[in-house]
Amino acid sequence: MATPNRGTMQTCIVVPCYNEAGRLHGTQFAEFVESHDKISFLFVNDGSKDNTHAALEELCASHPGKLSLLDLKVNSGKAEAVRLGMLAAMRQIRPEFVGFWDADLATPLDAIPDFIEKLVGHDSLQMVFGARISLLGRQVRRKPSRHYLGRLFATVVSMVLKLPVYDTQCGAKLFRVTPRLAEILAEPFLSRWIFDVEILARTIRASNGNRHIVEDSIFELPLMKWDDVAGSKVHPFDFVRAVVEIACIHRKYLS
Repeated sequence: MATPNRGTMQTCIVVPCYNEAGRLHGTQFAEFVESHDKISFLFVNDGSKDNTHAALEELCASHPGKLSLLDLKVNSGKAEAVRLGMLAAMRQIRPEFVGFWDADLATPLDAIPDFIEKLVGHDSLQMVFGARISLLGRQVRRKPSRHYLGRLFATVVSMVLKLPVYDTQCGAKLFRVTPRLAEILAEPFLSRWIFDVEILARTIRASNGNRHIVEDSIFELPLMKWDDVAGSKVHPFDFVRAVVEIACIHRKYLS
């Protein structure tokens, strides 16, 4: 993996990729890093079976030091791709902030500076989560079925975690790099998909169950724009599996 210049990089965004060759917006990533010299991207090829690896190699070669690649030979799932990517970024790039972003750019890249601004301006914050809230003046477009399933899922998560979180599953998140974050990411997640919930559960455990501390350390940022991009790998049946995984997460970390 190419290592960016540590003296210029403050934020590294991990982008997990599995069979994304047809949806990879390489030009947008390239143009973004050209105009944001303190933001870099680490793409994680999660054992893709299509042309994703070659496409990522070509993209990263166009902007060495700003775009880099971690290649996982075997598909491990989004959770492990994100975890390994964030650990690699923290170890090799050493940014102040590290996060992850969906490759389909359902959340536009130009939202990243807003996430950074929240962490820079509030030292007590450790995490900023994108929240898909349909408000007047914002362009948040979701299929009704996914919206209502998402609201039901978020309600279940809030009840289980005893934490008033609105949207755990938005694929845009940014974290302050700390020893505690490294501890939270140290072991593989139980879940391949709802690892966002598991991050919250691990954070609660690391705070000795003090949810007030956890609430004060997380900010949910309503997105100005979010599009339900075609080709999602999440299906309605996954909701049932996710509920089962929530129970497993609660049993391991919170019971």
